[in-house]
Amino acid sequence: MLLRYLSLITLLSVFFISSAKTDLNLVPKPQVLVEKGGVLTVEKGFRHKSNSKAPSTSDYLNSLLEEWNGTLTSNKKGKAVPILLKLGKVANGNAEAYKLTVGKSKIEITGNTTKGYFYGIQTLKQLIKSDNGTITIPQVEIVDYPNFSWRSYMLDESRHFFGKEFVKNLLDELAALKINTFHWHLTDDAGWRIEIKKYPKLTEVGAYRKDTQVGGWKSDKLRGEPHGGFYTQEEIKDIIEYAQVRNIQIIPEIEMPGHASASITAYPWLGLLGEFTEVPVKFGKKKDSYNISDPKVIQFLHDVLDEVCELFPSDVIHIGGDEVILSTWSEVKEMQDYMKKNNLNSPADAQIKFTNDISNYLVSKGKRMMGWNEIMGKNIHKFDNTQDYKDVKTTLSKETIIHFWRGDVESISEAAKDGYQIVNSFHKYTYLDYKYGNISLKKMYGFSIIPEGLDKQFEKNIIGVGTQMWTEWQPTYKNVEHQTFPRIAAIAELTWSGAGEYDNFVKRLKEYSKNWIEKGINFPVEEIK
Repeated sequence: MLLRYLSLITLLSVFFISSAKTDLNLVPKPQVLVEKGGVLTVEKGFRHKSNSKAPSTSDYLNSLLEEWNGTLTSNKKGKAVPILLKLGKVANGNAEAYKLTVGKSKIEITGNTTKGYFYGIQTLKQLIKSDNGTITIPQVEIVDYPNFSWRSYMLDESRHFFGKEFVKNLLDELAALKINTFHWHLTDDAGWRIEIKKYPKLTEVGAYRKDTQVGGWKSDKLRGEPHGGFYTQEEIKDIIEYAQVRNIQIIPEIEMPGHASASITAYPWLGLLGEFTEVPVKFGKKKDSYNISDPKVIQFLHDVLDEVCELFPSDVIHIGGDEVILSTWSEVKEMQDYMKKNNLNSPADAQIKFTNDISNYLVSKGKRMMGWNEIMGKNIHKFDNTQDYKDVKTTLSKETIIHFWRGDVESISEAAKDGYQIVNSFHKYTYLDYKYGNISLKKMYGFSIIPEGLDKQFEKNIIGVGTQMWTEWQPTYKNVEHQTFPRIAAIAELTWSGAGEYDNFVKRLKEYSKNWIEKGINFPVEEIK
């Protein structure tokens, strides 16, 4: 496909020359980079023309031009360097592909779609150098596209709430690295962070806790102050619009049937055990869950999903589904009766049935369901009683996207062979709350997205990677930044163009990270070595 732009001989020769001498330090690295040897000098500012189908991208570029040049020249002819955004055929037809050409007197960015030339702008941002008001850009031709369609960063705001401005700042950094999915973990035991108009107590009660555990999972120490907050639906709409301009889809996660303590505190009739009188101040798994045997509870979940589906334009809704204490279901009569009535062999069957019912409901709303890989009915936890998984007969709906975070190569390969679409987030390589001693930048960069030994025909079912920022022990902006940067850059490159030579990645990242320093982003500089 690339040969429509370059002859094979030229392409190979340029690759060898370029790889030896390049100091452009682009992150993630492009698929094809041809350096032409010259430099475009911008003395009289920029002007730009763009396809009228992408006004938001045009506005975004205008804001950058003002930042780069102080003032923006109008689109009239003049000595200002023109930037032309246009739709056209690029590379392999990928919707996010682009071609960026920096010539002697102009810049052209062509995308298969507007997403493509948005990413061309991100690359152009990295190419621009400014010295005493003079802007220079190396003359290059880049043809670029991602290897994976799902390139995700998850922020857990249930454990700690951060607010709109911090989320927007994160979205800016994700967009610059060509991350296209923001997985927003909005509900859990520790807090409910999204306004649901039909059930106001979810935020009036469920969004606030009296204190917070500190010092680790076994600690009895508390911080000594309340914590809370939530997003109104208007705030969520604002953040969604901000993300859309940056080609980022937001995937909300509304946990069910477990990790539901905050909502059960707000509406006790939702649960099985009646044990919550306040939002828990300690983290970790809880025995209670939604009473899925009660039609009123199912209606509650449908009502919540109705408002979530109305708010979020993405075609995927994440329902969590992890760490349900299924032994509770074996002990509670209502659940035993429910399993008998529905001819279900085990609590694991009951969870799969519930998950499939929610999946069908979301399909009826034009959405797809996504969940952590516990929803398959596999026993992946030491705390689980194997009896709760005995003779599982129910099969998870093939509509589901499975978010693998725990298990082994065999289980993820089996799911891929069964035709499920999978986001590979194996925790030993992708969990940002883990210390750098456990997951270094180098270890994360070495993550194999496609399981070793998986047949080629099934590789297409691995649609990408998610990296997770859980925040039990990360209560501040600076904490989250320290755990996120620079490791998010490794995931960005793995999912965009694939791992290359680690030393070369670090060399490029050292230069790239200067913009984090300029912005005051907190990150461990010593990791980039």
